[in-house]
Amino acid sequence: MKKLSYSQYSVWAQCPHKWKTTYVDGVREYTDSIHTMFGTSMHEVIQTFLTVMYNDTAKLAESLPLDDMLKTRMKRNFTDIVSRNGGEMFCTEKDMVEFYMQGVEILNFIKKKRGQYFSKKGYELIGIEVPLDYDLNSNLKFIGYIDIVIKDTVRDVIKIYDIKTSTMGWNKYMKADKNKTDQLLLYKQFYSKQFNHPMDKIEVEYFIVKRKLYENLDFPQKRVQKFVPANGKPSINKVVKRFDSFIKECFTSDGEYNVEHIYRKEASKKNCKYCEFNQTEYCDAGVR
Repeated sequence: MKKLSYSQYSVWAQCPHKWKTTYVDGVREYTDSIHTMFGTSMHEVIQTFLTVMYNDTAKLAESLPLDDMLKTRMKRNFTDIVSRNGGEMFCTEKDMVEFYMQGVEILNFIKKKRGQYFSKKGYELIGIEVPLDYDLNSNLKFIGYIDIVIKDTVRDVIKIYDIKTSTMGWNKYMKADKNKTDQLLLYKQFYSKQFNHPMDKIEVEYFIVKRKLYENLDFPQKRVQKFVPANGKPSINKVVKRFDSFIKECFTSDGEYNVEHIYRKEASKKNCKYCEFNQTEYCDAGVR
């Protein structure tokens, strides 16, 4: 049975030709960056903090040396990536120090303002990295991992969180980007089906942490941004329809890649700017 992740769907939604080049042709040009390494490290520390808070006490969680934990995880993740890439460096020591210091600022803010974002009274932690493993049909299954799942025991509501690290938060264009918001909508859909939990009893939220703040502003700024995308039935139906189109276009009835299909190239400044295949032998339609 072939497994599909949100990443696959996201690549197709951005550019079907890029999806075909990556998954059907097997051309992988992805390179690690300090942004992905930092994001992974921050995820791990925040998830540990919340696990201790919900499973033990908030006082114990707030006593954790989060700065040391971040340093340890960044060093470990850095070493793992360099080793995996045959010793090739992907960032400088200066970059590491800068990102680490920004991470400490974020963690100090979360520790200080924790009650504004995560309450213990009336809530319980269902899990961290909760696996989604849902059969779409006899040949395909959707897989994924939800960063944080918390239950509001008073309202009997499941809250699904996705942690995002960003430079300065999401602006209105990022919030309107379906490639970002579709993720939690699909997670809500498949969580409901897998765990037989009513859709109207599931809420979703992006927990966005910001490395940098704007300078010379007269009002206090927050290191955390909460964003709840439209996730009612109409919004869910739209993303499910797009996901079904992805399945229909890219896979045969046997669950194999549709190698006969001619995948369109969605050339635009937005799609091509950071595409690893732009202006290469794999794509001649890219926008510079």
